[in-house]
Amino acid sequence: MSLHTISVLVEDKPGVLTRVAGLFAARGFNIDSLAVGPTSDDGLSRMTIVVHVETKTLEQVTKQLNKLVNVIKILEHEPGEAVERELMLVKVRASGEDRHRAMEIANVFRATVVDVTRSTITLEATGKPEKLEALLELLEDFGVIELSRTGRIALARGDRGIREKGSKRRALAAVADEWTGGGV
Repeated sequence: MSLHTISVLVEDKPGVLTRVAGLFAARGFNIDSLAVGPTSDDGLSRMTIVVHVETKTLEQVTKQLNKLVNVIKILEHEPGEAVERELMLVKVRASGEDRHRAMEIANVFRATVVDVTRSTITLEATGKPEKLEALLELLEDFGVIELSRTGRIALARGDRGIREKGSKRRALAAVADEWTGGGV
């Protein structure tokens, strides 16, 4: 099994996330990371899914995803051919000299201090998952109180992308227009 990152362009409609995640769950796969957000096109959302599966199994799931009406396009990101980032908020115990050391570590990792109390410091860090893991490892010495991570998001490098060419969406719209007589 290997780690795979895929982007799925979907219509922004209720239940789409459940159907997409359900395809993975039905096959007994655990999704390592799932991030969903709007795109620059109204009515479309982008899902970034990270999962540990065999390549052949992922191909089968991808074929099943393509059959879902609300799925517009799927793109698997090959290792090294995508820009991948994640956001992490981490609150650690830090008072006195520990606070200064925690802030130095944050500075090295280009993390931002977003909250400070007498006994804690909360940092915001973005970057590759490996970078965040390295930061977290150093901060564990202070005592991690709370941690939240967004999950991975990714964009293909260069000209390659998940831009909607319109083929599936336009075909569905044409069928809907034909079926309804062109009106809603």
